[in-house]
Amino acid sequence: MEITGKIIAVLPANSGVSARTGNPWMSQEYVLETHDQFPRKCCFRIFGEDRIKQFNIQAGEELTVSFDIDAREYQGRCINAWAVNRATQTQPEAQPMSGAMPFPPVQSATPSDPFAAQPQAQSEGSTDDLPF
Repeated sequence: MEITGKIIAVLPANSGVSARTGNPWMSQEYVLETHDQFPRKCCFRIFGEDRIKQFNIQAGEELTVSFDIDAREYQGRCINAWAVNRATQTQPEAQPMSGAMPFPPVQSATPSDPFAAQPQAQSEGSTDDLPF
């Protein structure tokens, strides 16, 4: 899945040593705000010191973040990002989330009667204007 928006917060990095493997680890969380009609905020995490340095995410940047929704909840957090792309536009446009279906274009309404185009069937000898 992907989401596009502006980074509004860079939270402090977390680090430690794995009790199971003894290897050091590092993660950092960021808050992204979308440019939709009703902006939404999403907190995502980058895991791994190499990725944190590679992405070098700064507050105020426009990004498209690719992420997975993970069912293994840990301390109330479930979304892990695996790729980040810098926006190439100077003025970002609101973009639907991946998989969202946009509304079909609205056809302009005509002031004429919508039933006028339908032919009127009349019985022989009938004087009323009812079609049945």
